[in-house]
Amino acid sequence: MGQSSTAAHPEDGDGTPGASVRQASETWESLFRAQVGVMRRIRQDPVFRELPIGEYDVLFNLSRCPGGWTRLNELNHHLLISQPSLSRMVDRLEARNLVRRRPAEADQRGVELALTDEGRALQRRIGSAHVHRIQDVLAPVLDATEMEQLKALTDKINAGLGH
Repeated sequence: MGQSSTAAHPEDGDGTPGASVRQASETWESLFRAQVGVMRRIRQDPVFRELPIGEYDVLFNLSRCPGGWTRLNELNHHLLISQPSLSRMVDRLEARNLVRRRPAEADQRGVELALTDEGRALQRRIGSAHVHRIQDVLAPVLDATEMEQLKALTDKINAGLGH
């Protein structure tokens, strides 16, 4: 009886075949620790002294909006912060003339956001340095094939979660 039930029967608790609870937990922990380690190194980039990485993330997500504008609550779905924290962050970005807001066209109670020209220029400048820093962090530990494999696996996770 030296083996755990998950090692003897690689099933989840509901009886469906697949990864064991232990394997899923260890995979999650490994993924999380890798993400934390990468983020710690990326945050050290001097470019983030000019604009904190969380504020850059807002500019980055706004830069990906096809029509240029997005609702505040829609933007919040792409970030790991609370709605009140995002609202305060948007206030700071607006005060720096990096974003602008307007009442939502479809619902006047909602708010829509867009980058200003200054915000777009800053996002591009920081983004260029940021992608080079990502390469500096990942390239020494993953070759091109491994990066493709990791991207395929994280894309699969995102697709399975409806992202």
